[in-house]
Amino acid sequence: MGIKRGIDFYSYQQAQFFKELDLEGMMKEAAGNEGVTGIEVLDEQSFPYPDPSDEFVENWYAMCKKYNLEPVTMDVFCDVLQFRDHVMSFEECADRLKHDIKLAKKLGFKNVRTLATTNIEILELALPTAEECDIRIAKEIHAPIPLNGQYVKEIQEVVERTGTKHLGIVPDWGIFAYRPSGVTLDWYVRQGAKRKTCELVDQFCMDNYTGKSDALSKIDLSLYTGGNVESFFHAYLKTGNAPEDLKPAFEMMEKMVKENVEGYTDIDFEVMGQALLLSRAKPEDLIPLLPIIINFHGKFYNMSEVEGQPGVYEDKAVDYEGPIKVLKEYGYEGYINTEYEGQRRFQDRTEKELISEVDQVRKHQAMLKRLIEG
Repeated sequence: MGIKRGIDFYSYQQAQFFKELDLEGMMKEAAGNEGVTGIEVLDEQSFPYPDPSDEFVENWYAMCKKYNLEPVTMDVFCDVLQFRDHVMSFEECADRLKHDIKLAKKLGFKNVRTLATTNIEILELALPTAEECDIRIAKEIHAPIPLNGQYVKEIQEVVERTGTKHLGIVPDWGIFAYRPSGVTLDWYVRQGAKRKTCELVDQFCMDNYTGKSDALSKIDLSLYTGGNVESFFHAYLKTGNAPEDLKPAFEMMEKMVKENVEGYTDIDFEVMGQALLLSRAKPEDLIPLLPIIINFHGKFYNMSEVEGQPGVYEDKAVDYEGPIKVLKEYGYEGYINTEYEGQRRFQDRTEKELISEVDQVRKHQAMLKRLIEG
């Protein structure tokens, strides 16, 4: 059967916002990519959440049949601050997840994806409902979280202890990014960062990726999300205070800017901090985790032509070739669902200068086809 290709409708968020694509428009566009058979959908983005009408459900199945698309994974959330009088308890979050599992079943999905920060206790509380509905719960593993960190080990422990077949992970391909995307660095320059800082962080990351330096490999971010790291770094720059395990990394980033960038400002430290948002995952890290991998988010930031190969595209900041080679070698037969996230780096510009999500997704799917079938 081999690796299957799908598209996450998160990729079309901008087109949906500007009303260029509605739900059926996204399905039609996805189906227009040769070889795409599956879709991943954010419940709150595309459905009348939390309780779609019977009419909507009937129309949903009709569209899936019309475009020959399999509902693969429904992405779910839990805003613990949605009530004015309290923060949601684990039990409340589990009840919400149980509701979402039942909704996924109703809409024909096989999996639900939770955020990386969803506590393992919440997942365990909802697990009996997942097993009853035959829906797999998949925790997203998102940069800078590594594949060999605590968030993954917690999932493995529950699976080994219970023997469940309904719990696993969704690795986000951003964990294989080895440098900040060029469109991200260009965005920072437009916000006032020095080009020198962008060149500095890019070279620093490439030196670590190619083995010329091991400075990043000494940093453990296994319990931190990207938002955590950025928030703590901002606080450190203002107060000098930070969690003890993060402080050496923050001091290193600060020192590199101060010693190498003339006329730096606060935003230059933020640029340098992009180096801390990389998981530094290796393709071989996937091998022992294959039994619990539900599907992949095919995260990318910008597709550009491979030098000397017109019409052939790649993301110059993310390793796709290595991980796909491993997945093919070890017989992975699940989905890689395209997830485009680079549009946000153009949204400081005029509407005419916005990037085409449709074009970027098509190029990403062409790359996946080339690497999977090649």
